[in-house]
Parts: sequence; structure tokens; C-alpha cells
Amino acid sequence: MPAMKYAAVLAALLSLCAPALAQSDYPSKPVHIVVGFVPGASTDLIARLMANEWGRQLGQQFVVENKPGAASAIAADMVARSPKDGYTLLAGGTVNLSTGLLNAAQTFDIPRDFTPVIMIAAQPMILTVHPSTGVSSVAELIALAKAKPGTLSYGSTGTGATPHLLTELFQQTTGTKMVHVPYQGSPQATTDLLAGRIQLMFSPAAAVLPHIESGALTGLAVSPGKRSSAAPKLPTLREAGVDLEASLWFAIWAPVGTPRTAIDKLSKAGNEAIKSAEATSMFSKQGFDAIGGTPEDFAKMQADDLTKWTAAVAAAGLKR
Repeated sequence: MPAMKYAAVLAALLSLCAPALAQSDYPSKPVHIVVGFVPGASTDLIARLMANEWGRQLGQQFVVENKPGAASAIAADMVARSPKDGYTLLAGGTVNLSTGLLNAAQTFDIPRDFTPVIMIAAQPMILTVHPSTGVSSVAELIALAKAKPGTLSYGSTGTGATPHLLTELFQQTTGTKMVHVPYQGSPQATTDLLAGRIQLMFSPAAAVLPHIESGALTGLAVSPGKRSSAAPKLPTLREAGVDLEASLWFAIWAPVGTPRTAIDKLSKAGNEAIKSAEATSMFSKQGFDAIGGTPEDFAKMQADDLTKWTAAVAAAGLKR
């Protein structure tokens, strides 16, 4: 074979091998983790933890970029449009599913446009009441709500947010009717709950645990399917007689089409990351429970939650 023709064939073969070699060497350049919330938010803390641990394990820089706005939709849209090579990831959570159910104008769809990488941790919500209600159990709360339909008010971190949708399912399951009072965030809602201006709320654990411990608020149950390390003495909703479970979870996605080799490397290193001393300390302070598992485990949990929140949106009469 002439030298020039041999060189051309060799170059073609090398070009075909290049993608496979690049995938096996992943990551060979900095990886960007995009967060749809401001620095210091729970999702941001999770992203920075993973960036540090992935960087340490995989020997490459992981850079966190904050793109807040539109309940994380701006960040998700950016990542959905990015190259599908594993070098741009989305740090998000439960909110990324619910926004898609409520916003018909959204240009992306989480199940369609993103590949699950790893579900990192979950923060339980605690069904919390003001002591003035006089109730100390879920059963007593249900009895009070049925005796006074439409009079108890519950707070949430916004219409369509997980605490709102979970309370709608709670009402549907228990045959109760209460009044929704939406807030712009957990701090404002907790302030009014402490003052007795609202009577109850499914609250993120970190927001209310100190007040439950001081006696300023009464915790009735936790929302996950198993007891939480953040509040081990509180029963689950199912243990309290209500067939519901939900959590505020935090996870990492990649754009659909990202090479499986990259997904697997991130998943394996991510599962090691959540066992680290840094992760254990941070989870304890924030009231998180570590999850981990395979991308397939994450996909199943995502599908289950989509079914749940679709039903909640319908129950609340919210239109897409």
C-alpha cells in the first residue's frame, strides 16, 4: 500500500477510535455543575460537596456555576442545550419535576431531556403544627380538620412547591379540607407558623427541628417512607395511618445522550462521595439522609415521584 494511502487509512482509523478513547479518559477537562439557585441554598451545598469529592476522586476540576431563577428552570434549560459529553451537569431536585408539571411554556422536559446520574440525598419534610392547635398526633390533626373544615390554614414555600403538593395529597387521602397560604420561602412560612398565623405546614426538617426541640412547634410525623435520622423519634406518615411518602431530594442529571461511560464513572465516584467524612458532617448539619444507588435506581424514584406529583397537581386543581 502506498505510503500516502496507508497514512490516510491510519488517520481515519484513529479518528474513529478518538471518541472511545476520550470517553475512557473521562474527565479530561473541567466539568461544570450548573445550579439553579443562589450560593448557600441546599442544592448549592450539595453541588459543592460533589464537586470537591468528584475532583478528588477523578483528578479533574469540577466547577459549580450558579444560574438562579424561575425555580431552577433557567439552569435546566441551559444544561439541556449543552453538549452531551458529560462536561455539563445539572444539580437539582424535586422542584425540577414539579415545575415541568405546572409550566406549559417550559422548553425542556426532565424525563425526556436528561439522564439520571445519581440521587445524592433527601431532606425529610416534617408535618408540624402550632401548639395552639392542641393536637399531638396525626390522628388528632385529622379529627380537628374534619371537625372544622376549611378553617385550619397551612403554609407552603409557594404554589406548586413540594410542601404544597404534599399537603394537597394529604387532604385528598384523609378527606380533610384546609386553606392554603403560600409564601416565597421557608423562612417566611416558618415565622408565621411560629406566630400562630398559620396552623400547620410540611416543613423542611432543617427549618423547624430547632423549634420542635424547644417546644415552640409540635412535630407530628416525617414524610419519607422510613424514619429519618434527622428526627428518629417521629413516626412516618404511614406509621401514623396516612398512606403517603415524599421527600425533598437532591440529585445530579446529565443531558440525554451523554456517554454511559461518563455516567457510570460519575455514579461510582458519587456513591463513594456520599460516604465521605465531609458528606456525613454536612448531611448531619442540614438534616439530610444519604441515598446513592445506580442511575436506574434514580430513574425509578423519578418516575414514581412524577406519578405522585401529577396526581397532586390534579388534586390541587392547578393547570399546566
